[in-house]
Amino acid sequence: MDDLELPLQDRKQAAELLAEKLARLRGSNPLILAIPRGAVPMGRIIADRLEGELDVVLVRKIPSAIDPELAVGAVDEHGNRELAPYFNRTRTSMEWVELQTHEQLELMRRRRASYGSKRPPANPEGRVVVIVDDGLATGSTMAAALRSTRARKPKQLIAAVPVAAPDSLEMIAPLADAIVYLAAPMNFMSVSRHYRSFPQVSEEEVLELLTSQ
Repeated sequence: MDDLELPLQDRKQAAELLAEKLARLRGSNPLILAIPRGAVPMGRIIADRLEGELDVVLVRKIPSAIDPELAVGAVDEHGNRELAPYFNRTRTSMEWVELQTHEQLELMRRRRASYGSKRPPANPEGRVVVIVDDGLATGSTMAAALRSTRARKPKQLIAAVPVAAPDSLEMIAPLADAIVYLAAPMNFMSVSRHYRSFPQVSEEEVLELLTSQ
């Protein structure tokens, strides 16, 4: 969106703008899969606007051994791992990757047990599926989410993000049938820098949002 002013106000504004761009999906009962935790409030808004269903897709970043803010890859809840294209330049050992993979899988098992306590996970097969995140920095987490969901045979698979690094959009393009985004600034630094308000989302809030439909 050429006329979009950055930074965005908050995730609510971002979700409402994405819902406008996805309005054509209303009436198709789309499945909105949010990447916890930050994207779940956005997913709730988008699902409500599109008269769809909200659930989560569980993927976790694998942080660098040197800089915990830098993702060197991501893993989904089934153990499928996606290493970043620049992994070999990060001085991160595969021993570290294996350790982090194990830790992130344990966290996702606990989350799935918690999130699914009220209902089973939604089945993407044969449905229009939108995977939502609050931004793309390296793109590894979204790539893992797209691969994991594609394996479950959706009718159409869409990635939706408010802001993204341009090279991350290029990386995920082959994995999605369509990408919907608001801005891809050339000077992309981090996701949070492109929001005025970017608070942490609690586990309690996620549970409440998932059970409110």
